[in-house]
Amino acid sequence: MTDINLGIHVCAVTDLQDGDAVRIPRDETGTADDIAVFNDNGEFFAVDDTCTHAQASLSEGWVEDGQVECPLHGGTFCLRTGDVLGPPPVRGVGAHRVLVRDEQVWLLPDTGPSSASPAVSDQDRAVGG
Repeated sequence: MTDINLGIHVCAVTDLQDGDAVRIPRDETGTADDIAVFNDNGEFFAVDDTCTHAQASLSEGWVEDGQVECPLHGGTFCLRTGDVLGPPPVRGVGAHRVLVRDEQVWLLPDTGPSSASPAVSDQDRAVGG
C-alpha cells in the first residue's frame, strides 16, 4: 500500500521485532536496489539492501547499536547514514527516510541519482520506550 503523502507502507510497529529487518523490493521502491528496513531497539531505519563489498543482503545481517553487520564477510554499516563503520566494504550504502505514524512504519525512499546519499531516520514520536 502506498500513500502519496507518507510513502510506502512497510508494516505495523509490532510486526517488526527488535533486531529484525524486512526487505522491500526495488520494483516497489523505484530505487536501484532493494531497501532493508530495520528495527533497532525501537527505532526504525532503512538502507540499500545490498552490501557494497559483495552481493549479500543486509536485511539478513545482524543489527545492534545503530549498525548492521553484513552476513557474508562481517562488514558493518551505520543504519542512520549508510556509512561504512568496519571493513571489508569501503563504500557506504544509500540511506532512506523512515516515518512512524499511528503505529505504522512508512518508507520514504530516496530515488535520486546517488545510491549512497545520506539520510536520517525520521519519526513522529519515540517508538518503544
